[in-house]
Amino acid sequence: MTHPSELIIEPSSGKPANACVFILHGLGADGHDFEPLVPQLDLPDGAEVRFIMPHAPSLAVTVNNGMTMPAWYDILSVDLGRKVDTAQLSRSARRIQRLIQTQIDQGIDSRRIIIAGFSQGGAVAYQATLTFDQPLAGLLAMSTYLANPEALVLAEANRALPIEAHHGTADPVVPENLGYQGVEALRRAGCTVEFRRYEMAHALCPAQIDDISRFLDARLG
Repeated sequence: MTHPSELIIEPSSGKPANACVFILHGLGADGHDFEPLVPQLDLPDGAEVRFIMPHAPSLAVTVNNGMTMPAWYDILSVDLGRKVDTAQLSRSARRIQRLIQTQIDQGIDSRRIIIAGFSQGGAVAYQATLTFDQPLAGLLAMSTYLANPEALVLAEANRALPIEAHHGTADPVVPENLGYQGVEALRRAGCTVEFRRYEMAHALCPAQIDDISRFLDARLG
């Protein structure tokens, strides 16, 4: 396992950060995957946002014939959902929580920290954010699923967290209904989740980028 690290993009204004957005990439990618998104976002006035894009470690992925690639956890099978290595999922979530805590220790209010994740990174974002013991600003789950709903014990601090789940209607990698099952499970647990659908595959689209900008503005403006 290689030592993981993070891509950090400081506010373009040159002013000190007063907010932080984490973006967790998908399977086989790295933190640079979402680097081009940052200049496309319409950030709220006065929000000096630091973007942190961690790189997943390299792991052997069972469903990809054991090939080693950047992965937050191993996927053991994809029949009727996802069977995942829950210990690795938890380890990745704890790592993200340590990174969040570092930002808080550096003076960023926890209520000005948003966690976003795409696909496998979204599953880690769900786990890390909803079990974090200090109130966060929001959770953005893109083209993803709830990987371990049975073991997800919601932290009281984030039970009322604003959550948006975005999904493509033609996603061949993470079927839309799998994403929606996780949303429904969270709603049953008392969470408020906005589910947005886009005519796309396993990707981002311009309409969604507008919605991400609006979400950041509402949470950090």
